[in-house]
Amino acid sequence: MNKVKTAVIGVGHLGHHHARWYHNIKEAELVGVYDIDSEKCRQVAEEFGVMAFNSPEDVIGRVEAVSIAVPSSNHFEEASKLMAHGIHCLIEKPIAVSIEEADRLVELAAEHEVIVGVGHIERFNPAVQALKSFNIRPRFIEAHRLAAFDPRGTDVAVILDLMIHDIDLTLHLVKSKPARIEASAVAVISDTADIANARLTFENGAVANLTASRISLHQMRKLRIFQKSGYYSLDLAVKQADIYRLSDESNRHENGMRVPLGKSGHEILYSKAGSKDEDMLCSELTDFVRAVQNKTRPQVTVEEGRDALKVALEIERIGLNGVQ
Repeated sequence: MNKVKTAVIGVGHLGHHHARWYHNIKEAELVGVYDIDSEKCRQVAEEFGVMAFNSPEDVIGRVEAVSIAVPSSNHFEEASKLMAHGIHCLIEKPIAVSIEEADRLVELAAEHEVIVGVGHIERFNPAVQALKSFNIRPRFIEAHRLAAFDPRGTDVAVILDLMIHDIDLTLHLVKSKPARIEASAVAVISDTADIANARLTFENGAVANLTASRISLHQMRKLRIFQKSGYYSLDLAVKQADIYRLSDESNRHENGMRVPLGKSGHEILYSKAGSKDEDMLCSELTDFVRAVQNKTRPQVTVEEGRDALKVALEIERIGLNGVQ
């Protein structure tokens, strides 16, 4: 099967990593890069021995697929014009800055029959991937995503900067629509929310409590899932899942530690899963390239990117009403 010819639009901190992996992934061929900073563009192009494009439009006719890693406010502009020329796009999160833009990207993907993935990279976290082996039906989810202050992300509120990762994971795991959203947010350093908390109640009765901060002294990326007969604790920073399930006939022959559950007469089966050595961006881009090769859906679709944005913007709207 022929390699997919790729390019990266925007080779800042994250886009540079996209270029590096396209250069290394066996199913892909990095043809060139573009950045508004012509000197940076030239340096990255020289590093990988590829073309330095003078404009995003220069990729048309030269590549099949691109990564869009420009600032969020430019996602729609860059992606829409390339999709109109039949180029498949991997758009970094958030997919856009408004629901109108996101809806239009969904329409364009269908209209031009292009594959569009969205860079919700935590979907490719080995701890999250490990959950595919189990019947996940959450009743309650709790997420904490705390990070040190980084001026690079302050053009948007912490909800779109950080919390949107956990919003996407929650929607993916719960598989239901939010029926009610409660939120609060505080601006501490920037002009937008730096700390936020949201409580989502879903149509199927599940509840999620999400907290995000970008002014924390200690970093944390944890997701806990509670459901009937099981508890899953994911440390996304170390890519490990601690899995606790009620021991029964269905898992009698599975490996793991069996611990008596008090005086109940039952046992808990405990196991670990995940791999700290697996690179999530490599997995994400490999999934996208293979989707282009095989004309299949990527793991994170344009519709899912739109749905995560819709919830994030509603959390932001409700939360910022209380920002003083």
